[in-house]
Amino acid sequence: MIPDSVKPKGSAMKASVASALGILSLVLATGMTPARADEPVDFKGETVTLLVGFAAGGGTDATARLMAPFFGKYLPGHPTVIVRNMPGAFGMTSLNYILQQTKPDGLTLSLGANSQVDPVNYRKAPIHYDPRDFVYIGGIGRGGSALLANEEAVPRLSDKKAAPVVMGSVGSWPRGGMQTTVWGIEFLGWNARWVSGYQGNNDLILALDRGEVDMTSTSNKFQIDKLVASGRFRILYQNGSLENGRFVGRPDLPGVPVFEEVMRDKIADPLAEKAFQYWVAITATDKFLALAPKTPAPISAAYRTAFLSTVKDPEFVKLGPKLSEDFAAISAEDIARLIGTLADTPDEVVTYMTQLLAKQGLEDDGKKR
Repeated sequence: MIPDSVKPKGSAMKASVASALGILSLVLATGMTPARADEPVDFKGETVTLLVGFAAGGGTDATARLMAPFFGKYLPGHPTVIVRNMPGAFGMTSLNYILQQTKPDGLTLSLGANSQVDPVNYRKAPIHYDPRDFVYIGGIGRGGSALLANEEAVPRLSDKKAAPVVMGSVGSWPRGGMQTTVWGIEFLGWNARWVSGYQGNNDLILALDRGEVDMTSTSNKFQIDKLVASGRFRILYQNGSLENGRFVGRPDLPGVPVFEEVMRDKIADPLAEKAFQYWVAITATDKFLALAPKTPAPISAAYRTAFLSTVKDPEFVKLGPKLSEDFAAISAEDIARLIGTLADTPDEVVTYMTQLLAKQGLEDDGKKR
């Protein structure tokens, strides 16, 4: 029994009842149910949508379809997990959909790629989102690139009097790993020039083997092994993967210098250094898993546990290399760190990058992403 001294009286009683009725109406209208902070997460009987912002058949889609059944296996309650493709605007359409059309209830999970968190893209979108607002679960990396050069051409790289080493590129705007040479030319004094416009990686590797170009980058292990085994090519550098805040080399490329570490303290200009960190982050960010902003901590914790269980599952470990030779997990902390770096990139850095590549004869044709 409540003592009279603490019972609400008069208008206070009416306000209290009205407040309670308002909350009850909100619960009934939205379907929300009261939940305790310590209430266990259970997706039993639910359907989770794994949303992909790109068309079916690509690398992001393939990664999502590989992971979907494992999330169904390891999320509490073993929900049905379906993959839904929502291509558009370099993947930004799907993230805008999550912000506008879904609830932070864990029933929609995004598997995205770096173009969706690249400031060059999302700052121009009709709806400007902040990538830092999303709740990150983890990521998948498919191995850093190796910069390969013809043995006979290597001495010319440091000899300004010799013919420039020819660096081959897919398209008119080099992919992330290929841009290693951009920094080498600008800050390490490499004697090199670009030949761009190759249709795909296989065409470029064939051109390297034929001697049409002297140097290029690839992350495909079978191509790297074949070229090195011929005795005609050498791996100069590799792009590392971020682990616990530090870039480390691929385990299958022991002893090969990690370019990010080689470049440490080589750039004095603050704007150029920010541009380099932008390039490092966009190169290292491959695939990421994210929940809607403001997703409750118990739900995000359940997803992170399911992600860790997935990447340790023997079947998943066996299937991963079918997508890439160096298929590896990236922690939620490292993914958030990389995406935070991208989100903090000033607009002038993007301008600097565009001007730097143009200086070396490269132009953004709008197809780089």
